[in-house]
Amino acid sequence: MNKHHEPTGPSADDQITLRGPAELADALPYLMGFHPTDSVVMVALHGRRGRFGGRLRLGIPGSPKEWAPVSDQLAECLVTGSERRGDRPEGIVVFLCQDPAEGETSRQVMDRLRPFAQRLRTACGALDVPVFEALCISDGRYWSYCCPDARCCPPEGNVLGLPGTSVMAAAAAYAGIQVRGSLREMEARLAPRPESPAAQEQVRALDAAGLALVPRILSGAQREQVGAETLDLARRLMKRLGDSRPATTRWSEADAADDGLIDHDEAAAVILGLQDRETRDRAAEWMEGPDAETALRLWRALARRCAGPYDTHAAAPLTLAGWVAWSTGDEPGARVALSLALRLDPDYQFAQLLHQACNEGLDPEALRRCLRQERAERKRPGPKACLII
Repeated sequence: MNKHHEPTGPSADDQITLRGPAELADALPYLMGFHPTDSVVMVALHGRRGRFGGRLRLGIPGSPKEWAPVSDQLAECLVTGSERRGDRPEGIVVFLCQDPAEGETSRQVMDRLRPFAQRLRTACGALDVPVFEALCISDGRYWSYCCPDARCCPPEGNVLGLPGTSVMAAAAAYAGIQVRGSLREMEARLAPRPESPAAQEQVRALDAAGLALVPRILSGAQREQVGAETLDLARRLMKRLGDSRPATTRWSEADAADDGLIDHDEAAAVILGLQDRETRDRAAEWMEGPDAETALRLWRALARRCAGPYDTHAAAPLTLAGWVAWSTGDEPGARVALSLALRLDPDYQFAQLLHQACNEGLDPEALRRCLRQERAERKRPGPKACLII
């Protein structure tokens, strides 16, 4: 299994007291920065007061045969990751979030996932870290796998509170913390729609671009020229996007407007050009200032164009999108983009590097400084100051 854990949300210094399963269930979107659909989430608790620490998220494995090894790896990942940051957890809270499949009820989801919850509790206990609470959240209801009292945790579950009415919602609003929709919605901004006619047209454009560009890149002699052409086209597309600011705050409408500004041949040329590592690293320099917003819009748009057999080509624009999001303070958005990149290509080293750094709470300024220095020294003789993988 590829473990792409995603700690995010309010800082450890936020003083919020949560009491019982209801408030824990309500707090989850604020802890993560989005509604984690089809996910197992584990949160470390520290100290006598149960301060929130590291947290991780993974898609729920589809096969129950995977639940035992996944549980062991998740428990080890959270505990050892917390120890590396200097503080072994006192306990863990587990959330299993999954809406019913067609013909299934939320109660059936809870019953179906019960063995997974038990396996997670056992895996954490084997590391001498107890699971204080394990919740199933499905279709607007929640259940506790730990509480045997039917008076507070009835068999039919409890209804989640109205959004924005809890102590966590009030504290998050005061702190300026936003929930950015569901994980499914965030991923949709970065994924192609393979059934659309436009996707088939894009595949044909990518085929044509591959025939024209790949031999030039592989020959070596024209590699730098192709890189320069790619970056020049990307800059022109960024200017085009910048000159046409979204007239709506709705993600789907804003993304559709961006898609309409880039034709298939242009998208194909940049996507293929970004497969060259040096070109991609140069593009990573657009991570701050006025370039950042339009670069992020471009990388998202290009990721959406990697349809059909070109899906793994999206690792480059997805990683760039994750880097810009992290550089500009959008950690939830960064982790979603980087996780998608690693889902497509688990060995994509730039995504691995960024995902690990983001998860360990490192300051992106160190990498920004490195990129600035690279840019300043590019034309100087001698080795580079530092390299992105």
